[in-house]
Amino acid sequence: MVNFCLRYAQNLTVINKILRVDENFDIIIKRIDIAGRKATIYCIDGYVKDEMFEKMLEYLSKLTQIDMQGVETADDFIDRHITYIETSAEAEINKFITFILSGACGMIVDGFDKGIIIDCRTYPARNVQEPESDKVLRGSHEGFVETVIFNTTLIRRKIRNTNLTLKSFQVGTESKTDVIVCYLNDAVNKKQLKILTEKLNNLKVNALPMTQESLKECLIPGQFWNPFPRVRYTERPDTAAACIFDGNIIILTDGSPSAMIIPTGIFDFIQDINDYYFPPLIGSFLRFIRGVVFVLSLLFIPAWYLITEYHTALPDFLKFMLIEEPNNVPIIAQLLIVEFVIDTLRLASLNTPSALSNSFSVVGALVLGEFAVRSGWFVSEVVLFMAFVAISNFTQPSFELGYAIKLSRTFILILCGLFKIWGFVFGTLIVCIVIAATRTIDGHTYLYPVIPFNKGALRSLLVRRQIKCSYDKNINK
Repeated sequence: MVNFCLRYAQNLTVINKILRVDENFDIIIKRIDIAGRKATIYCIDGYVKDEMFEKMLEYLSKLTQIDMQGVETADDFIDRHITYIETSAEAEINKFITFILSGACGMIVDGFDKGIIIDCRTYPARNVQEPESDKVLRGSHEGFVETVIFNTTLIRRKIRNTNLTLKSFQVGTESKTDVIVCYLNDAVNKKQLKILTEKLNNLKVNALPMTQESLKECLIPGQFWNPFPRVRYTERPDTAAACIFDGNIIILTDGSPSAMIIPTGIFDFIQDINDYYFPPLIGSFLRFIRGVVFVLSLLFIPAWYLITEYHTALPDFLKFMLIEEPNNVPIIAQLLIVEFVIDTLRLASLNTPSALSNSFSVVGALVLGEFAVRSGWFVSEVVLFMAFVAISNFTQPSFELGYAIKLSRTFILILCGLFKIWGFVFGTLIVCIVIAATRTIDGHTYLYPVIPFNKGALRSLLVRRQIKCSYDKNINK
């Protein structure tokens, strides 16, 4: 840790050496004279507000010896002559440089043993618009952006409450990424908050190159073999605000337009923001649909494969599910191949220009559907049922949960191919054990509020309740 000293030239040398000003073209250095004192201002090109910076330089250059009378420290100088709102004095040179690299202006003045931080930065950012993957039919059409200060403003706009707390952390010894923890002080679980803040304060990592994904892997280590997500994401300020009101914790990371929602259990994924923009009955119905689709997308394909294997013991009313066409490729191989091809198409669509994406989808569907059936590679039932499970992944907004279901379904299907009915039983049992053994970020069970059982919490997850409100008894008189 290196602190400022009263020697202006020494401070200047140390800062220039650390910033490597001779090698970085975008570091702007402006040397001025303030009432006979030498001063230097540092900033990064592209961050500074030009008009404000020009006005500040004009004012400082006009200061006289009389104006500087009684100014003994950097704090005195800030109080009397820095009119900008966000200013502070910093004694440590490393923190001073971190502010500069974050976009703020830093100034050192001869005779002061502290650097002056002027937070007049502005970030290049896209417009606040509705996220592509988290749309609603009604309600707000604004979404988070990559600049964390804009995101905190959007949350403040939704929650005008003094109990709303936005606590800042810097994570990464090299990147020093800004991480903001948002919660409602009178609603948050204090134990969960303590666990999270301790992890963030003691986190040792060089950088967060993938922003929130990197942070999540640091907060929840050792999850390689468990595909089920322990964090929900949202790009909507209204969803984040609603979760904060419910006592959840929101984590914002600079550089990411998504907010992390913790703690998260398996039943939290049946909720969606659209539930709250419809009447309670319709919202509850939508949650029911998601729950049913979740079970079907996991077990329907393995169960149907077993039906084709044990067709002789099948009741008459279920024989419509049998395959009547001759098939050249075993059914288990067809199912696994289609699982693979669906992911291949999904990866290919990510690299397809938006102007061609619709055409790509149509061509892909034709090639893998109609032509594959006609060529005798696949039977039509396989294509139909696999299309259903592929579409069902989009009934809830979590891509992570969709892939967790897919991997679990594939695992059960492989066991069914090897051990038939016993493979289905043991595969389903193993998936259930994995879900039951999964812990949230604060150590609680993934199946809460079923284990441990909480009737009120379970009801609020399964049924979209009406908002509680009241009126003055004399309002109609």
